[in-house]
Amino acid sequence: QVQLVESGGGLAQPGGSLKLSCAASGRIYSIYAMGWHRQAPGKQRELVAHITSFGVTNYAESVKGRFTISTDGAKNTVSLQMNSLKPEDTAVYYCLADRVRDSIVAMATDYWGQGTQVTVSS
Repeated sequence: QVQLVESGGGLAQPGGSLKLSCAASGRIYSIYAMGWHRQAPGKQRELVAHITSFGVTNYAESVKGRFTISTDGAKNTVSLQMNSLKPEDTAVYYCLADRVRDSIVAMATDYWGQGTQVTVSS
């Protein structure tokens, strides 16, 4: 079993910054990618940013140029630096560990964190 622990959410003013972090622990042989998704009230969960173990990144158009995702593969952690925050960034942010294997022959499984609230308001 794999656990994801998120930290760093909270309240920020428009134009401000927050940094989210997520650490995966447990029986981990490899993780294909890690990322962040978010879900605002009344909306579907959406991709925010994603980074593979090779360092290939993918961002939602709405956050490009404002958010930066990074990972420490050796520690199975992923961070999301969020700058120039906007009220529309308000949501619960979920960490994802994508295609986790606990051995070289095991099937891959996705794991989600419990979510951390980000509120952008003056």
